[in-house]
Amino acid sequence: QVHVVESGGGLVQAGGSLRLSCAASGRTFSRYAMGWFRQTPGKERGFAAAIRWSDGGTSYADSVKGRFTISRDNANNTVYLQMNSLKPEDTAVYNCAVKTRGYGLGTRDYDYDYWGQGTQVTVSA
Repeated sequence: QVHVVESGGGLVQAGGSLRLSCAASGRTFSRYAMGWFRQTPGKERGFAAAIRWSDGGTSYADSVKGRFTISRDNANNTVYLQMNSLKPEDTAVYNCAVKTRGYGLGTRDYDYDYWGQGTQVTVSA
């Protein structure tokens, strides 16, 4: 069993910043990559960013590239999403996910095996 817990969401004005945190715990699981997805009402989750655990390689959606930075803390099994220059269209529930198989940076939700409960990010105009 893998438990994924996100935190750090909130309400900010356009142009502001937030940092999301995600901790994944479990006695026996492989962490090949962790990613962040986001979902607006009535829509499927969309990819935001991912990081490969072995070497820290990253991938970003075009919509967030240059504004968001994903990073990892190996010692604490934690991943972060630093979000700068936030826009109203960034408003969504953000979910952290764990990819336990393979080494690729998956951009589809079905590539990931375990999911957090989500944290709400709201950006006002």
